[in-house]
Amino acid sequence: MQAFKHLYNDFKPENYHIFLDVNRETKRFSGDVTVTGEALTRDLAFHQKDLAITSVSVDGQAVDFTLDEVSETVAFAIAKTGKVTVAFSYSAELTDNMTGIYPSYYEVDGVKKQLVGTQFETHFARQAFPSIDEPAAKATFDLSVKFDEKAGESIVSNMPKVSNENGIHTFDTTVKMSSYLLAFVFGDMQSKLGHTKTGTQVGVFSTRAHKVAALDFPLDIAIRVIEFYEDYFKVAYPLPHSWHIGLPDFSAGAMENWGAITYREVALLADPDNSTLESRQYVALVIAHELAHQWFGDLVTMEWWDDLWLNESFANMMEYVAIDAIEPDWHIWEQFSLAEAPMALNRDAIDGVQSVHVAVNHPDEINTLFDGAIVYAKGARLMVMLRKWLGDKDFSAGLQAYFETHQYGNTVGSDLWAALSTASGRDVSAFMTSWVDQPGYPVLSVTVDGDELVLSQQQFFTGQGVDESRLWHIPLNTNWTGLPDVLSGKEVRIPGFAKLSAENGEQPLRFNAENAAHYLVNYSDELNEKVVSSIQTYDAITKVQLIQSALKLAEGGLADYAALVTLLAKFDNETANPVNAAVSQALKALEIFIDEDSASEADFKQFVGQLFDAQYKRLGWDKVAGESFNDEQLRALPISWEVYAGNADAVANSTAIFAEHASDIHSISADIRQIILKNQIVEHETAELVKQYFDAYANTTDQTFQRELNVAVSSTKNTATVAEIIAQYTNTDLVKPQDLRFWFSSLIRRDFSQDAAFAWLVKNWDWVQEKLGGDMASGDFIKVIGNSFDTAAKLTAFISFTDRFKDEPAFKRIVEMAKTQITSKIDLLASQKEKVQAALAKAV
Repeated sequence: MQAFKHLYNDFKPENYHIFLDVNRETKRFSGDVTVTGEALTRDLAFHQKDLAITSVSVDGQAVDFTLDEVSETVAFAIAKTGKVTVAFSYSAELTDNMTGIYPSYYEVDGVKKQLVGTQFETHFARQAFPSIDEPAAKATFDLSVKFDEKAGESIVSNMPKVSNENGIHTFDTTVKMSSYLLAFVFGDMQSKLGHTKTGTQVGVFSTRAHKVAALDFPLDIAIRVIEFYEDYFKVAYPLPHSWHIGLPDFSAGAMENWGAITYREVALLADPDNSTLESRQYVALVIAHELAHQWFGDLVTMEWWDDLWLNESFANMMEYVAIDAIEPDWHIWEQFSLAEAPMALNRDAIDGVQSVHVAVNHPDEINTLFDGAIVYAKGARLMVMLRKWLGDKDFSAGLQAYFETHQYGNTVGSDLWAALSTASGRDVSAFMTSWVDQPGYPVLSVTVDGDELVLSQQQFFTGQGVDESRLWHIPLNTNWTGLPDVLSGKEVRIPGFAKLSAENGEQPLRFNAENAAHYLVNYSDELNEKVVSSIQTYDAITKVQLIQSALKLAEGGLADYAALVTLLAKFDNETANPVNAAVSQALKALEIFIDEDSASEADFKQFVGQLFDAQYKRLGWDKVAGESFNDEQLRALPISWEVYAGNADAVANSTAIFAEHASDIHSISADIRQIILKNQIVEHETAELVKQYFDAYANTTDQTFQRELNVAVSSTKNTATVAEIIAQYTNTDLVKPQDLRFWFSSLIRRDFSQDAAFAWLVKNWDWVQEKLGGDMASGDFIKVIGNSFDTAAKLTAFISFTDRFKDEPAFKRIVEMAKTQITSKIDLLASQKEKVQAALAKAV
């Protein structure tokens, strides 16, 4: 395929007039588009993909044109440069891969229905209309849509509707924006509406398959988040409305179309009668993320996809800033340390990982940029680090200046650094470039040599890695006074350690306070012993950080796994949810060393049973009126581990609760339902039970419940059930393409079902690409294999499978990183398995 040619360099669009006539029955649409803009050359090309273009005219005169499906363009010549009007007539098919214009399928009372929507990010607007489909090519849009409308149906878009004549719905002219942000949705929808304090109308839309009350929580969150952002950014939300629309079929979590945000239903709707605090927090964070994009990404847009982090890293940070502001009792930053930090630390430690800012040299590389662990999680950690370094006042002031200077325009990273530098008086570019432009992250080694404190840095790897002598500007964020603010060189030696210690009250020396920066700290044995000796006095985030660091240092060969086991044992009476969750994450990482049905498994189960016994007894199974958010969120974790450990009381209770709700398993409390469903399969699987789970999956619109059923049935120890599950992968009436990767992951992660799941993928790879090939989630199938395989034989099988596409731009990096991951796990098992098992045996 050809490398990029930026069409914006030849034609700068100013306005699009778009008319679309969509027919759901034939799955086709026709279009007429008129584009006004500035031609800089006489040989023009517009983006198009799979459009049957019948005519092209320039200033009213028909011209010859050429379609190129490789470069995805329509090319033609014009008589003169300057201001021109180009018109296209064409037709095309609705897609079935959740890009462009596509139908979502659902049922209400047994009646099959469609909700038609759009997904134009990253470069799929060209599947709907000829365009300069690049972020820098901002223009205004006048949209009119006709569709096979039925009674009670409606249509929404970025702007308010101004007319409906003869079935043609016409919307007001948009503000100047990128093509990937245009959106519309039509079908039979219900809605809830409200207003912000400044008058912006806010609405939540869904199909009628859901309770209308499920729209209340997201509406309240959306209103309050918009109000917070207007106050924080000091820049008003610029559109008349903010629509939030749940689509039954949606590949990503959500999409920030300006004024018409689209979501997976599970990321928007919240059952008021039976939802978990965790699921409501997830909905709130996604809404806050997408609303942050209305400023970061929509109002001010990256010039090209290599600066995607300007959109995603900031939005990922701001979602936590916003939710912490409007729901402080949730302590949402604890969730940041539990979710974003380990995701970033894990993937960014693999040699070959991309940097946050990365060049795009080929069209197929665009979707690979959307690496949740790097552009989102790592990028967000870097923005949190920068915010702490600058202080919130200067950070907020810099953002205000950035928005005011560049609104309705495009930027690169240096534009943001300049605004923040002006506001703070600090050289932000010098501080941040090493973090954004370099892959990986450092480990800060802290030792004492005589009376000198020695701080040094080097890149941290799990598995083999090539040390290229990279250096970072590391904010030390220490609890001691009298130390440098930043370490920029390889090493610094600070004299007078004994005096410094005395001046700081002999308290244990710690770095990276609040876990606010993206690096690990490796203390010498003596210093680490002092840190750990005071662990019970630390706040929850610090405890989480120490657990995560101990795990990563062990994985990187810089610490002993026995030390990790000893550390975990100290939390057997811990009451804080985030700390218990971090312990749980570490235990799951240890499972790789445990053989099923062996003495090591017995030791491991005894160990985890000891760890969670106190909280299991303290919290019990039932919610308590007036209990804290912490206890509400924690309860399921000790129950889950005690059931796994074989705690007789826990297993008996789980079985009894299932029996009580056997006729309506959805009615089990959402807080513990996953545990109950899984235990029933593990302990009492029958063919009838498996059928019950599949039937429940098919008949519910609750996507959280569907995922629980997926995980539960995939916990089977029956090869016939594994085969039955795999047989459903291509049954798109049951397993929607948007959910396929979750089903696949549930089986590939288990040794018992791994071979069967992998064999299915090898056989059906072309089918998977047909359904998801244009989508940014396609590479997740390769990533989860890299996270799961751990033997030489499976590495060989993986290399054989990926050989035919390993050099394709969309997969090259993902495949290489997966090979590195598998190799590192093979080495880790060879060197550490016996040591871990011995440590567990000693601990019990």
